[in-house]
Amino acid sequence: MELTINGRKQQVDVPADMPLLWVLRDVIGLTGTKFGCGVALCGACTVHLDGIPARACVTPVSATAGRAITTIEGIGATAEGKKIQQAWLDLEVVQCGYCQSGQIMSASALLAKNPNPSDADIDTAMSGNICRCGTYTRIRAAIKQAAHGPAIAEKGA
Repeated sequence: MELTINGRKQQVDVPADMPLLWVLRDVIGLTGTKFGCGVALCGACTVHLDGIPARACVTPVSATAGRAITTIEGIGATAEGKKIQQAWLDLEVVQCGYCQSGQIMSASALLAKNPNPSDADIDTAMSGNICRCGTYTRIRAAIKQAAHGPAIAEKGA
């Protein structure tokens, strides 16, 4: 099966029903996408399929053929991903860090779709991502900074 991951073609010889998460981590060696719950409830395994957030733990690899797969390793090549990653660093969002690749993937998809998200838009887009450390306030601030720049985010836009 041929996959397009972070803009590169990859050949994999795996069962069609193998979850994309295991193909990425165990077959290809892209370990930034994390295993969290295994049932698409926590968001740690979020990747983009054609720019749309998807949970890799429940997505069979056969469903990704012919689609563009973007992982945390490749998101910085997009304008939104680069802004989100910089805001994450600027605001020191990460605490333990385990969920953060999934958070960044969801946040960058939000900004690609809506460059000026409201608090409600952010809540909706990020609702499927759980952070056990509770960095939600910093996550929201980082999304606002990526959307509007540091001065606007500090004013609570």
